Amino acid sequence: MAEPVIEARGLGIKFAMNRRRKRSLREMFIHGNKRDPNPTGSDFWPLRDISFEIGQGECVGIVGKNGTGKSTLLKMIAGVLIPDEGSVEVRGKVAPLLELRAGFNDQLTGRENVQLVGSLHGMSPKMIEEKFDEIVEFANIREGYIDMPVRHYSSGMKVRLGFALISQLQHPIMLVDEVLAVGDKAFKKKCYDAIKRMLADNRTMVLVSHSESDLKRFCNRGLYVRDGALVLDSDIQSALDAYNADVKAEQEAKTAKPAEEKKKPTGEDGNGKAA
Repeated sequence: MAEPVIEARGLGIKFAMNRRRKRSLREMFIHGNKRDPNPTGSDFWPLRDISFEIGQGECVGIVGKNGTGKSTLLKMIAGVLIPDEGSVEVRGKVAPLLELRAGFNDQLTGRENVQLVGSLHGMSPKMIEEKFDEIVEFANIREGYIDMPVRHYSSGMKVRLGFALISQLQHPIMLVDEVLAVGDKAFKKKCYDAIKRMLADNRTMVLVSHSESDLKRFCNRGLYVRDGALVLDSDIQSALDAYNADVKAEQEAKTAKPAEEKKKPTGEDGNGKAA
């Protein structure tokens, strides 16, 4: 059996709630030593005891509500975050597109960011030069904007340029976080075509998206994450069905609670009158 390209074993990460921070001079002047503006609190585990394997050529969707650790899991796979428990091993170069700002430096121009980020991912200056016009055309960056600082770009422009650049990499593993939620139909079609080409080339992809149609379009497998735990590792339809069933149950419970409260008697005789 082929060795998995991504292997997670007992993966967990903790964040400190109400982490202690350095106090400003203004706070020290006003409050002296009497007030700690952010006392140390307890640790919070957004993810814990996560184990799975992903083989070459698989496209796996991570399913779950906002705040359940989907993006955090992608960042641990990419090596951006270091786990506090367990381990994750990635066998092969990773092309990550993990956030709306696409890893760009806001002070640099679009051209400079393509050169910087491309070189950081192993593209040679010659390759960047050869692919540059194609990257800009794919991203649909209007004339003049490519030489403006990206702080003037919309979030959509940043993502388009980031995806256009990352899709040029030949890395065997790609991590994509909510990129397909940004852009018009024409850009989405370009993204769909690029993803299809990469998957046809037997590359591996881990995808986070709130679009069920996108997940079902590309993914042959789903990891359903709930309350910091991996509760289901199955085909993508089963993972989505489990997620939707839980969402429906939560909504029904919220609806039923106010109805039950209205039915409660306000007096001891059960008729709303005091006994």
